[in-house]
Amino acid sequence: MDTRNPSAPSRAQSRTTGKNHPHSGGLIHENTRHTARFTVIGNPLAQHPDLSLVAIGLATHIQSLPKGAQVCIKSLTARFKEGSTRIAGAMRELKTHGYLRREVERVSGGRVISRTISCNQPGARRDRTHTEPAPPKKPHLAPGVAAWLEREVPATLVREALTRDLPPEPLHRPAALLAHRLAAQLPPLPPPYRAPAPKPAGPHPWQECPGCHHPFRAPAPGRCRGCRTDLPEAT
Repeated sequence: MDTRNPSAPSRAQSRTTGKNHPHSGGLIHENTRHTARFTVIGNPLAQHPDLSLVAIGLATHIQSLPKGAQVCIKSLTARFKEGSTRIAGAMRELKTHGYLRREVERVSGGRVISRTISCNQPGARRDRTHTEPAPPKKPHLAPGVAAWLEREVPATLVREALTRDLPPEPLHRPAALLAHRLAAQLPPLPPPYRAPAPKPAGPHPWQECPGCHHPFRAPAPGRCRGCRTDLPEAT
């Protein structure tokens, strides 16, 4: 007599989504802490979505090298078996994504050399130079504002002084504020300038006539009217 197991499934069931097969478990890390000769590689590089596996491996190798090591296609081809074509392509990938760049530098004796710069976090730091950075320029402030800041006046007082007596309507442009200041808050115009009236001329100074030695008033030294011969005679 044919017996059937009522609990057995009538057909094979599909694997449930999200559950791993019991014979193909996920990754397990067995890590030992490094205490010497190790390199820290960030996940943005190790898991980069656009870099090839060759480029990620090459960047990891380059970041593990000491300063001054030779990093060129010739030296890398001698070290690895991928060949110059694949290594050159990986280096182009790293340059495209900012992990490598070339800089030309002039050294003593007039020689020009090419350096390879390896960046573990592209864009995280600005390019470093061999010169000291220039000191930040002081902002050009109005003399009154600079004096306030030098005296350590509280910011609330400075803000109140700069925003006092604003118009009731909102201002969205600096030009509107300037127009308001010029139109509504200028002091009254001073009276028109008038040149002072000339002072009346005083009497001429006293002069002594060299002919008769009599005093007389005249603008400059000379003879008196009675001793002058160049004057027309009275008729």
